[in-house]
Amino acid sequence: MTVNSLTAQALYPEPGVAAAATDLCKVYGSGDTRVVALDRVSVGFREGEFTAIMGPSGCGKSTLMHCAAGLDAATSGSVRIGTTELGSLDDRRLTELRRDRVGFIFQAFNLLPTLTALENITLPMDIAGREPDRAWLDRIISMVGLADRLGHRPAQLSGGQQQRVAVARALASRPAIVFGDEPTGNLDSRAGAEVLEFLRGSVRELGQTVVMVTHDPVAASYADRVVFLADGRIVDEMLRPSAEGVLDRMRGFEPRPRTP
Repeated sequence: MTVNSLTAQALYPEPGVAAAATDLCKVYGSGDTRVVALDRVSVGFREGEFTAIMGPSGCGKSTLMHCAAGLDAATSGSVRIGTTELGSLDDRRLTELRRDRVGFIFQAFNLLPTLTALENITLPMDIAGREPDRAWLDRIISMVGLADRLGHRPAQLSGGQQQRVAVARALASRPAIVFGDEPTGNLDSRAGAEVLEFLRGSVRELGQTVVMVTHDPVAASYADRVVFLADGRIVDEMLRPSAEGVLDRMRGFEPRPRTP
């Protein structure tokens, strides 16, 4: 698929597209301090697909995720979750959409230390006053291997186990889409691989849609598709990626040494 076809898919959201951005711009500051983080980005994220977003530091990949997830407001352009235009929502409805239709997994886990693993998993639904679907919750807990750790608090869990709690929390409400911002960044390679397997499994076995920002070619190889950003623009994508293929593509973004 070409970058142009990515743009067309975003411009005309259709059934099967979980989220889309069209001509998305994000600008910080003004005058001499003006920084264009996203420059007319158009991209769609298909339902039941695992997408990784990659690019060099400062390319705009985290900004793209934050805008697509409704965590940050775009300067211009359109962002949709399903057919809902985020720019049309007031603060209350945007908060409700993020709570009910979007899951989040962050590098820092973001667990409450006084709550047990189970209480952390169900916290978003508890805040919303909703009863969890017990069969679905049991399935998620089984998938991430936490059945014997539900009564433990975060300090009693390893880093990998804490991130598994965060993954279960993101999936527990059956969101339309899950966004992960460097979800394995604080984990060793073994724990990181486990978390990526769980995310891969959520797509394959549960039909979940996952979008993950990462700098790690090995992490990106778990995805169905990799979207590459540079200087705030989408410049390429790769289907069925391998770690070696992603690394080779990333080398194209490295500044070349100047000749004397």
